[in-house]
Amino acid sequence: MMKGQERSFFERDNTGHLDKVRAEEAGFAGGLFAMFVPSNPNQDFSKPFDPKDPANYQPVPQKQALDFTMRLIERAEQLETESEGTVAICRTPEENRTAIEAGRMAVSLHIEGAEAIDTNFYALEDLYRRGLRSLGPVWSRENAFGYGVPMAYPASPDIGPGLPEAGRDLVRACNQLGILLDVSHLNEKGFWDLARITDRPIVASHSNVHAICASSRNLTDKQLDAIKESGGLVGINFHVAFLRPDGGYGRDMPLDVIADHAAYLVDRLGEDSVALGSDFDGCVLPRDLGDVTGLGRLMETLDARGFTGEVLEKIAYRNWIAALEKAAA
Repeated sequence: MMKGQERSFFERDNTGHLDKVRAEEAGFAGGLFAMFVPSNPNQDFSKPFDPKDPANYQPVPQKQALDFTMRLIERAEQLETESEGTVAICRTPEENRTAIEAGRMAVSLHIEGAEAIDTNFYALEDLYRRGLRSLGPVWSRENAFGYGVPMAYPASPDIGPGLPEAGRDLVRACNQLGILLDVSHLNEKGFWDLARITDRPIVASHSNVHAICASSRNLTDKQLDAIKESGGLVGINFHVAFLRPDGGYGRDMPLDVIADHAAYLVDRLGEDSVALGSDFDGCVLPRDLGDVTGLGRLMETLDARGFTGEVLEKIAYRNWIAALEKAAA
């Protein structure tokens, strides 16, 4: 089990970015809930993540990853039951839409790094039956399906080779099942291989603009153009080191910097292909955002930059539902 003080999702607690109480205060409707398997299953997540520690990028055996992921799914199902109808694991875009309209938190289960999946894809089918609807082939480490980018600055995402055959097969298997494929964390050659193989729009769930912040985790203009051509989507990541032009970790960054990335993306991709990617409880947030309750301040910042109400609604949630629809089609 992961170390760190356990807390209830249904009680207000300021030690993390998100809980049910603060989500309701913020008008948070739902999103992709990432199931991430750390290299060290005993990692203390109450301490800051060290992006330079090689121990955080060690390979994870498939059985260990699958056991860990199944426990996370069981926990998600437990939360759904304990919520007494206020949290819903959504398996179709229509279920997402219905949950949001009813005021329930819409949870779409997502895997960040496909270590839990075997190369015969038996586990993928099992996870799909349990509700998995979105998948990133890699986190920022190598696995059987591809090569992740390190969290480096300044650096290009063009690091390492393209997708191995297992990675290409995974793309096809996800297309067949209707699982959304997420290219955040994937290196550039892997991105282009995925783009050639997939018959669905390309989605980057939590990535930003490389031309503004030259982190290897961000997307180049050529990648953004390919996402636009595919009818895909980019979710804006709130991590300061992927936003700040200097690549730094200072939390004093104004929310206008997020607006800079949003404006660039809308200009490059169009208003139907930009969304909020957040990365709550997985990143260092700007102090002015703080946690999920800061979403209102972010929307006010975007409004002040000239984003209309209709565009804000698309960025807030409508574009995500459309992306899930395209993946499932």
